[in-house]
Amino acid sequence: MTLEDAIKARRSIRKFEDKPISDALKTILEEKIAEINDKTGLHIQLITNKPEAFQSFLSHYGGFENAVNYIALVGKKSAFLDEMCGYYGEQLVLLAQQIGLSTCWVGGTFNRRGSFYACEKDEKLCLIIAVGYAAEDGKVHKSKERDQITKAGEDAPDWFWKGVDAALLAPTAINQQKFLLTLTENGKVTAKAGMGPFSKVDLGIVKYHFEIGSGKGKEIWN
Repeated sequence: MTLEDAIKARRSIRKFEDKPISDALKTILEEKIAEINDKTGLHIQLITNKPEAFQSFLSHYGGFENAVNYIALVGKKSAFLDEMCGYYGEQLVLLAQQIGLSTCWVGGTFNRRGSFYACEKDEKLCLIIAVGYAAEDGKVHKSKERDQITKAGEDAPDWFWKGVDAALLAPTAINQQKFLLTLTENGKVTAKAGMGPFSKVDLGIVKYHFEIGSGKGKEIWN
């Protein structure tokens, strides 16, 4: 499965099968997490077989079942932490999709006190990503139109629109899709977060999707 395929296949899954993640798949995730942490200085962790994070009223309200594994997105406090967690967290989400696992970004509906993650004094837990084997198909959510989240002329290149289409498939908090992608005169793109819960996390996710869809790297951003 390519990253483009993973973007199209990904769904937010809240009901998981009652079975542990295989050692082989855990190793793949842990190796990618170690690579990201080494590269960025983040403190991302894979927590397995710990249902306590999802044993609360909020988790019940969120509709989670058999959610016992998650990726804790932790990093040093900074103005850029949320966006970084979105960008690199989505790398793990799409990798999980590629290897046969399913995921769900979780911002508020989990028990932080019952979460077995490590967090130093100068660090912050941004949010978590539930991960496991899907016990449901997941829903396709309604999406905004291209012109609702872009500023670009009629002669905008095809790669821009391919990036936009991939960005529209990005998971965002409560499906808010509060971001704006602007094609600038120098042929680069500006990405701006709107107002809303976890909108900066969303921006990081959106930027990673745009890079994949457009075929451009980080140098595309203004």
